[in-house]
Amino acid sequence: MSGHSKWAKIKRKKASADAARGRLFTKLIREITVAARQGGGDPNANPRLRTAIEEARAANMPNENIERAIKRGTGQLDGGQTLEEVIYEGYGPNGVALLIEAVTDNRNRTTSEIKHILSRHNGSLGTQGSVAWQFQTRGIITIDAHKYDEDTILSLALDGGALDVKTEDENYQVITTPETFHKIKDIFKNNNIEILSSEITKIPQNTIPLNEKDAEKVLKLFEALDELDDVQHVYSNFDIPDEIMEKISNQS
Repeated sequence: MSGHSKWAKIKRKKASADAARGRLFTKLIREITVAARQGGGDPNANPRLRTAIEEARAANMPNENIERAIKRGTGQLDGGQTLEEVIYEGYGPNGVALLIEAVTDNRNRTTSEIKHILSRHNGSLGTQGSVAWQFQTRGIITIDAHKYDEDTILSLALDGGALDVKTEDENYQVITTPETFHKIKDIFKNNNIEILSSEITKIPQNTIPLNEKDAEKVLKLFEALDELDDVQHVYSNFDIPDEIMEKISNQS
């Protein structure tokens, strides 16, 4: 499993529930606004917006917040700020690659904040293209392996054009392209298959294994970056053994 996915499993323990919820809502609203601005306000015709809305609903965001963000993106409401997407590439402790996606109304401020955090955690910014080539954009759909037999999941996934189906942590992970992500989700839903989680993420082609000491350093860096409202996603190519991840999670 990619470092990003493993971090997502424990980051909720890294901050108070209210603070984490507030940051999450800010990030989701920005994603909805940018997605609507770039691809229009109809989620059926805008896959990125559909994904953002699904994530917002999964986080129990009120519908009025979602609608307001869409209207800001399509220009029906004055957003009060101009948002732009910025992608930063860099390195963390032990040379792990970092791909940082941000949405900001002040690029200079965001760049300064990210540089400061990287410097504090033995990291650095890289040049454009230095890291991005190591990652592939993929959809991941997670299903409980105890509830459904492998042949059923494999058959439905392949019918939808899935790239692969893996079994990990007692779950099936269906790997898709961004283009087939929603199609395959709909196939599962139409066949009464419960989806535990789903996301479009970036998967590293190769990973760097970390020991406990280096893992703690990298996760502290992830925590600091995640606390920035401007940072939407952080992807990395680190790999932490499950027993070390569990130990760090329990200590949190």
